[in-house]
Amino acid sequence: MPAELHIGMDAEKTVISPYALRLRTGRAVRHSAGSMTEVVPLDPSGADRAARVASASRLSLALISVSAVLYAVGVPWWLPLAASLAAVAAVWQRQYRAAHAASFEIPAGEGVHVLRAEQERAVFRRAVGVSRRIRRTWPGLPGMIDPELADRSLTGALDELGGLLVRRQELRRLRAEIAGVRDQDVPADSPAVLALAAQRERADQLWRETGGQANRILRSLDRTALAGEAFLREREIGETARQAELVLSGLADQHPAPVDGAGPELADRTAAVITAYRELAATGQH
Repeated sequence: MPAELHIGMDAEKTVISPYALRLRTGRAVRHSAGSMTEVVPLDPSGADRAARVASASRLSLALISVSAVLYAVGVPWWLPLAASLAAVAAVWQRQYRAAHAASFEIPAGEGVHVLRAEQERAVFRRAVGVSRRIRRTWPGLPGMIDPELADRSLTGALDELGGLLVRRQELRRLRAEIAGVRDQDVPADSPAVLALAAQRERADQLWRETGGQANRILRSLDRTALAGEAFLREREIGETARQAELVLSGLADQHPAPVDGAGPELADRTAAVITAYRELAATGQH
């Protein structure tokens, strides 16, 4: 079980890693919760080459002015020049990366899972969403759970699910490759055909096993989220009932004020005015 889990989802892959993730291109923000860190890509800046050149030119002019002042006060000319070139290059590189869609590097090392098939990516994306729901219930459950133990268990479940989905991804590819083999013109008792059938059966068995294991993890996450949310709703309902009881008790202890007939009197007066208006209107027509 990794001590930390870093998750990044770009347009082409999902990376699940015990190591911090780095970007090849693009920008991202990091959201950490316990031992899990999500690296969420940001939209490209949209700045094209012309915009980057214009920005670099403005920066260069400003740095030239600063370099001239420093040279005038006795600073060697090459020092501000080198600093200016480094600053322009750094800004150019940052703008170039920001102008492109985010793409994560794949860390070197053990325990890294990379999902490229959309089916497996969708399953893991859903699991991460459920894990957020679980974490949101923890502040409302003080003394009922051990946050550190729960955090480790949740991180371990996501890491295990990532590994299973990588196997499912490979099995999906292998089963499609086996299914695409044409054996119509080959004798059914051919050793090659029999060997392929055995491998097909084995791949199907592993497919069912990994599917069952992944579903158990997903069901466990769902049950955990629903149990925490249901308890918080129950407690909220109980608090609402308690507050309503206090308000109603206070209202029941108050003596009702005597009715002065203002409501009925206003209704009668309004009806009389309307009747008089109709009578005048009828008289005017005659």
